[in-house]
Amino acid sequence: MLEKPDLQDEQIIACLQDEYGLLVVQVAFLPLGADRDTAVYRVVADDETPYFVKLRRGVFDETSVALPKCLSDQGIGQIIAPLATKTGRLWASLDAFKVILYPFVEGHNGYEVNLSDRHWVDFGTALKSIHTALVPPALIRRIQLETYSPQWREIVKTFLERVEDDAFDDPVAVRLAAFLRARRDEILDLVGRAERLARALRARSLEFILCHSDIHAGNILIDANAAFYIVDWDNPILAPKERDLMFIGGGQGFAGHTPQEEETLFYRGYGQTQIDPIALAYYRYERIVQDIAVYCKQIFLTNEGGKDREQSFQYLASNFVPNGVLEIAYKSDQTLREG
Repeated sequence: MLEKPDLQDEQIIACLQDEYGLLVVQVAFLPLGADRDTAVYRVVADDETPYFVKLRRGVFDETSVALPKCLSDQGIGQIIAPLATKTGRLWASLDAFKVILYPFVEGHNGYEVNLSDRHWVDFGTALKSIHTALVPPALIRRIQLETYSPQWREIVKTFLERVEDDAFDDPVAVRLAAFLRARRDEILDLVGRAERLARALRARSLEFILCHSDIHAGNILIDANAAFYIVDWDNPILAPKERDLMFIGGGQGFAGHTPQEEETLFYRGYGQTQIDPIALAYYRYERIVQDIAVYCKQIFLTNEGGKDREQSFQYLASNFVPNGVLEIAYKSDQTLREG
C-alpha cells in the first residue's frame, strides 16, 4: 500500500499497548508493496527498540502467522517470526485490520539491492529447508491445497470481454482498457496455454510440498549485515515444488544476474532436483494471468488506491516487456517445441 490507510496513529499506538504491552513513542507509515489491503509501519518503543507492524484487512488466514512461527521455531533462520500478544496470539484486531508485530530488520528488498552470489546460494539452502520442513498435521490441514483452479483465467476472459464495450472515466482504467484491447490475442493465447497445462497437471500425480508461493524480489530482505530473509507468508500452499521454483530464473524482479546464473547459484544451495517442465511453465503462465486478474479487479471495479492504481497498471504492463516474464515463460514451455 502506497498511501496511508484511514487510521489514526493514536489508534495503532493504543492497540500495541493494549495487546502487546508495548509503549510506542514513534509511528512511521512505510509506503511499500503492491497489495492495497496491506499497510506497514515502523514503530519505536520507549526503550528505542524498533518494530515492524503489518496491518492486513480483508480475508485473514491465521496460517500466515502460525506457519512462519513454526518454521522459525524449527531453526530456519531466514524467517522472521511474528511476536505474540500478551495472551499468546500472533495477531491483534484494530477496526477492519488484523495487526501483526515483528522485530524490525533494517535492510532492503530484492528490488532495491542485487542479491550476491552468496545470497543466491543461501536462497537455495533456505528454500530447501522450507520445502522439507516437518509441519504439524493440524497446521498442514489449514494450508490451501493446489487445484489448478481456472478462477484467474475466467476473470481475465471476463475483463477482456468488458473492455470491448464498457466506457471508463478514470484515466488509469482508460489506459488499462486500451492496453488489454491491444494485447487481446496475446492474452487469450496465454490463458489458453495455462489452461492446457492445468489439464495436463490434473491428470498427473506430482508430490505436493509446502510452498511459500510468492517469492519474488520484493519478498526477499537483505539486512545491513548482508543476512538473508524470506518474508510475507500470506499465501502458503501445498503444491508441486515448481510453484516456488518458477521464481528462480523467472524474471521476477531480481537484478544483477542472468536467469541462468540465478539458477546455477540457487541450485548450488538447494541441491539437485528433477524439475517438471510442465509444472514450471504452467506456474509461470498462471502467475501472469493472476497479475492481470488482480490488477484488473482493482482498477476496473474500484476507485480506491490513489498512487497504487498507477503502480498496479505498471506492474501489469511489465509482464509484456521484451525479455520479460512472458518470454521466459514461453521458453520454459517445452510443449511449444514439441508442437
